[in-house]
Amino acid sequence: MDLAPGKKVYFLSDFHLGAPNEQTSRKREDRLVRFLNHAKQDAGAIFVVGDIFDFWFEYKTVVPKGFVRILGCLAQISDAGIPIHIFTGNHDLWMQDYFEKELNAKVYFEPHEFQFAAKRFLIGHGDGLGPGDEGYKFLKKIFTNPICQWLFRWIHPDIGIQVANYFSGQSRLKTGSSDEIFLGEDKEWLILYTKQKAKEIDVDYFIFGHRHYALDFKINDKTRYINLGDWIRLNTYGVFDGVSMQLEKWED
Repeated sequence: MDLAPGKKVYFLSDFHLGAPNEQTSRKREDRLVRFLNHAKQDAGAIFVVGDIFDFWFEYKTVVPKGFVRILGCLAQISDAGIPIHIFTGNHDLWMQDYFEKELNAKVYFEPHEFQFAAKRFLIGHGDGLGPGDEGYKFLKKIFTNPICQWLFRWIHPDIGIQVANYFSGQSRLKTGSSDEIFLGEDKEWLILYTKQKAKEIDVDYFIFGHRHYALDFKINDKTRYINLGDWIRLNTYGVFDGVSMQLEKWED
């Protein structure tokens, strides 16, 4: 992808809008809108790398209520000619074509390679990659199964969304703060994944979310793995200026 002089590529993830309640989520949404309005001044592209919402499911004619501020802001950015790339996360696996039609955004369901200014990127949410986490990998196969999605679509949205929000909250209670703690180089699944992947493909930057932990980790003399953190407590994001990639914190 071409990057015009003076333009930057922004990366951010893990907003979890809707959690844990409407009031807290609204404050987070407003903060994200302020950041995006700032970023669009010099953005050549914006990558949203998963878990925009704590739960999202697109029925045939229905989408979850709310989130109009973030969606309106993304629409304005897209209308201004700035490309938007959205990756699904483990909390919003069930995107279909709504964002492509309404925002003209490109939606990705698996990690994808990009090139900016001779630098190669592998970008994805990060869920289900690397060794371990077999329970989630099994559940993901069920959640992404077309038959299972078709069956869920027949549940009335008022019931389906309420049930999904309940289980999303239970999952968060079970996980606790483990996603916010560095587990060590030999236990971080995404570090193990990027080390192996770097032997197979030529990449300058691995960009992932999912872990809710801001991390800039050197894989080898050329390659870095950057985890974007979250916007629940960290307000961190990645920015590539055409020369180098940095992990930064938004000071509102």
